[in-house]
Amino acid sequence: MASKTATAKKKAPKNKLVIVESPAKAKTIEKYLGKGFVVKASMGHLIDLPKSRIAIDVDNNFVPEYITVPGRAKLLKELQSDAKKSSEVLLASDNDREGEAIAWHLRNSILSKYEVPVHRIVFNEITPQAIKEAIKHPMDIDESKVNAQKARRVLDRLVGYNLSPLLWKKVKNGLSAGRVQSVALRLICEREKEVESFIPEEYWTLDGDFKRGKNEFTAQLVQFRGEKPELPNEAAVQAIMETLNGKPASVLETKSLDKTIRPKPPFTTSKLQQMAANRLGYTSKKTMQIAQQLYEGINIGSTRVGLITYMRTDSVRIAATAVEEVRAWIGEKYPDELPEAANEYAVGKKAQDAHEAIRPTYTKYTPDYVKEYLTRDQLRLYSIIWERFVSSQMANAKSRTVSTDIAIDEAVFRVSSTKIVEKGFYQVIKTLAAKEDRQKPLPDMKSGETVDLVTFHPEQHFTQGPARYTDASIVKTLEEKGIGRPSTYAPIISVLLDRYYVTRSNKQLVPTQLGRIINDMLVEYFSSVVDVSFTANVENELDGVEEDRIEWPKMIGEFYFPFKKRVDEVTETLDSVKGTLDEKTDYVCEKCGKPMLKKLGRFGFFLACSGFPECRNTRSIPLARCPRPGCDGEIVARRTKGRGKEFYGCTRYPECDFITHFKPINATCPKCGQFMVEKYDKKNGSYKSCINPECDYLHSQDDGGEPGREEGPDGTE
Repeated sequence: MASKTATAKKKAPKNKLVIVESPAKAKTIEKYLGKGFVVKASMGHLIDLPKSRIAIDVDNNFVPEYITVPGRAKLLKELQSDAKKSSEVLLASDNDREGEAIAWHLRNSILSKYEVPVHRIVFNEITPQAIKEAIKHPMDIDESKVNAQKARRVLDRLVGYNLSPLLWKKVKNGLSAGRVQSVALRLICEREKEVESFIPEEYWTLDGDFKRGKNEFTAQLVQFRGEKPELPNEAAVQAIMETLNGKPASVLETKSLDKTIRPKPPFTTSKLQQMAANRLGYTSKKTMQIAQQLYEGINIGSTRVGLITYMRTDSVRIAATAVEEVRAWIGEKYPDELPEAANEYAVGKKAQDAHEAIRPTYTKYTPDYVKEYLTRDQLRLYSIIWERFVSSQMANAKSRTVSTDIAIDEAVFRVSSTKIVEKGFYQVIKTLAAKEDRQKPLPDMKSGETVDLVTFHPEQHFTQGPARYTDASIVKTLEEKGIGRPSTYAPIISVLLDRYYVTRSNKQLVPTQLGRIINDMLVEYFSSVVDVSFTANVENELDGVEEDRIEWPKMIGEFYFPFKKRVDEVTETLDSVKGTLDEKTDYVCEKCGKPMLKKLGRFGFFLACSGFPECRNTRSIPLARCPRPGCDGEIVARRTKGRGKEFYGCTRYPECDFITHFKPINATCPKCGQFMVEKYDKKNGSYKSCINPECDYLHSQDDGGEPGREEGPDGTE
C-alpha cells in the first residue's frame, strides 16, 4: 500500500523549455522536438532601452538603463513562469548580435527570479538534425557578442538622441537623424546632385540591315576610314551614308571566341537583395520578409519545413554536409555536370562568417516539388536561392561568341552573337537564365562572301548620366563601403522611406526636399559623423568588441565627448530656420478667403491657410492643369490608403476621375500644350513624355523645359 502511495505522489518529469524569437519558428521547432520539450516565442526583444529618454549613463562608462518593453511585461512573466516549471531553459534566439542580446536579457530575467539551468543553443537552419544537434551541445551566452550589440545600441542612441532634438529646435518638430541612416541619406542626396548637374551630349549610331539568302541580320558601324567613327550629329551620319550608298558589301572576316563561365557562389544577404530587386522587382524589405517566412517554416503536406538557412549572412561558406548532399543530387540528376571536387569560394575579408551562405536546407525540395505549397512570391524567391546554390556546385559552362565584320568601301560594320555551347551549371538555371540563351544565331559566313545591304538605320542618342540609386544599387554600395551589416540593409532603406526623407519613384530612390534640408545641415555641421569612412570604421570597431580586442566603453568615450561638445556649439550658434521655409503663394483659401502658405510637412510641401489656427484648411499643391476636356480642375499629389503609394489626381474628384502614376513636371508639351510627366524605363532611363495619350511627343530628361518640381503630397494626407 505504501509503494502505491509513493507512486501516486511521484511527479511527472519536467519538460525542457526552448525559447525562440517568433511564433512561426516555435511552431516548426516544436514539431521536430516532440515530447519532453515546450517551445515558446519571445516575439523579439522583451527588454530594451526606453524610447522616452536617452537612458545612457555617460558619466559611468555609458551603462545603459534597460526596461521591460511596454506591453511585453505579461509575456516576460509567462516565460519566467514556464522556466520555473522546466528542467532546463534553452535560449534559441537568432545567431547574431541582436539574437545574443535577446538571449542575454532573457537569461538574466529568468535567473533573477528562479534557479534553473539556462543555456544557449544556436543553429543555422531549422531542420530536425540541426535542432537536435544544437540541443546536444548547449553553450554559454557569448558576452563579447552581447557587448558588441550593446556598443552599437548605445552609440546609435547617443547620436540619434542628440542630433534629433537639434533638428527639432532648428528645422522642424518630429525629425530624426541616425548614425547609419544619415550616411545612406547623404549617398542618395549626393547622387541626386550628380543626376541634376549632368548635361547630356548628343551622339549618333549607324546600323545596317543586311541579308544573306533568306537570313537577315543587323550590324553596327564600328570603323570608318581606319578609325572609330565620331558621330556627334545627324549631319555626320548622313555624310557617311551618302558615301556608302550603292556600294557593295562583303564579309571581311569572321572570328570565334570561346569563354569559360564559372558558376557564382551561393547568396549572401546583400547579393540576394540585389538579385531579388533586379530580377524579381522586390524591395529589400519584401525580400527579407519572404526569406524570413521560408527560414521559419512552411507546411509541406503534413510536415512543417524550414526551407532555407538563416537569411542574414555575409559569408559564402557552405557546410560540408550540404556540399555532400547537393553533389549527390547533381550526380544523380546531371552526372555529366558534376565536378571531380567540390567548388570552393573565398569568403570576403569583411565577412563575419558566423553563418553559412543562404541555401536550401534540402536540395531534394526543388522549386517544382514545393510550388504547390508556396505563394507566388515565396516560390520566386525560393527558386533563385535554390538555383543559385545548386548551380554553385556544378561544372563550368562555356559560351562561344561569333563576330562577323562586313565591309562597305571604307566602312566596317560588325555583328556578333553569343550562345552557350556547354550548358554546365545552366542546366538548373531557369529564373536566372543567361541572356546568351536568348540571342539569335548568325548565319555561317565566309571571308569575301557578298551580302546585300537592305537599308541603313541612323539613330540619335544622348549620353546617360549617373543613375539614381535603387534598392539593389544602394545595398551594393553600402556593402562595398562597409556601412551596416546584412541585418541592417533593408531597415536603413525602410527608415528613410517611412520618414519621407526619400521617396521611391520608378524603383529609384529620390531624396525629398525635407531629406535634402536635413542632409545639407548634417553635412555642414557634422560632416565627420555622416562620413562614410567614419561609419565603416565603427563597424570594424564593433567587430573588434565582438572579438575582445576593443573595450566598448573606451570606444564610445573617444567618440562621444567631442561629438557632444560639437552638438552644444551648434545648438548655441546655429540660427533656426523654423518658419522660414513657409512661402507666400497666390492661392486663396476656399473656406475663409485668406492667402495660402506653402509649408513643409511630414510628407513634403503642402498648402495651409495663413489664418491658422482659426482656419485649419490644408490642401495639396497643384502641379498642373487637368488635361480632361472641359475640366477646370488641377492635378495634385495624393496617397493611397493602406500602403500610402503616391499618385496624381484631379482636385474635382469625384466629378473628374483623372489619375496618373507619373509625376507632372514644370514643363508643357510643345506639340499639344498639355503638361509633361517624368517616365522611366530600362532602355531610356528617365525621360519626359506628354500626358496626352493622343500625342506622341517624347524626349530625354534634359531636353528642354525646366527642372521637375519637388512638391510632395498633402502634408496632412
